[in-house]
Amino acid sequence: MGFSEIIGHRQPLEILRRALGQGRLHHAYLFVGPEGVGKRTIALALAQALHCGEAGDDFCGRCADCARIRDRNHPDVRLVETLAGKKEIGIQQIRDVEKALNYRSFSGKRKIAIVDPATALNLSSQNALLKTLEEPPADSLLILLAANAGGLLPTLRSRCMRLSFAPLERDAVARFLTARKEVAHEEAQFLAAMSMGSLGAALKLDQEEFVERRRSWAETLSSLTAGDYRGAGAAAEAIAGNKEEALRFLEWAGTWYRDLAVHAVTGNPEALVNVDMRAQIMAQSAAGSVERALSSFAQTGQAAAAIQRNLNRRMVLEKFLFSVVGGR
Repeated sequence: MGFSEIIGHRQPLEILRRALGQGRLHHAYLFVGPEGVGKRTIALALAQALHCGEAGDDFCGRCADCARIRDRNHPDVRLVETLAGKKEIGIQQIRDVEKALNYRSFSGKRKIAIVDPATALNLSSQNALLKTLEEPPADSLLILLAANAGGLLPTLRSRCMRLSFAPLERDAVARFLTARKEVAHEEAQFLAAMSMGSLGAALKLDQEEFVERRRSWAETLSSLTAGDYRGAGAAAEAIAGNKEEALRFLEWAGTWYRDLAVHAVTGNPEALVNVDMRAQIMAQSAAGSVERALSSFAQTGQAAAAIQRNLNRRMVLEKFLFSVVGGR
């Protein structure tokens, strides 16, 4: 086990390994990239490398420290998440982190806190975290993980070294699914395409269930004609009932509008995410414009970010779908 076995992300890994080898790690990092591409895996790998007693500037994955970090019970490595039943990371959690980072290390090595997702920090929590970022305790490391940095305070972002994590290559995801999870080649290729470079998403997808869900969503979007605000409102109400379902819809809708734009520009079926729905994509792409598809693609991300911030789901989805039928 070690950094060499992590899939993808060559550039950010090189940056971290160089800083690790030179003893010049920044006191705070902001890892930004899509959900499920490996940001948490790399944050935990960095923590393991800092505490591993066997592998120098790497990690073995087998020693007691590596195992405790992997199992989330190392006294010097804290993972900060939303508590059960909560939607946000509260200010008390951040105060507890600040207190823990100021204590003397149990191991004599770095004290590390990983906040995932950082977008769950409310305004009070972010302001509380600024104190730690402005006056970092000795031998501490703070790592914030976020799908996007738009919901974080500029003052907080400016005090972190930002590393960007791109979606994984489709073939890399498919190879992992085939080799490690014993998924058939055709299913692995489908799941890799639909995951948009997110290994985490690919592992969660159920092909049969997702195919049916996509068919329903595609019918919904295709049925919305210009000016059909009543239909758009009804669709928004139907999708808004469940937060995870709403986010999955928007994530898929992003791939749909991306495919419309890609097909209009390139005509290359191999470049499509929804490659099995090529006929529908061709028909809808011909009826619209690249600019409109790109606008709708951008708005899926904005809508998803708004729902992540716990804004009213029906209103967010209505705004998005009204823009679709309004041609904006």
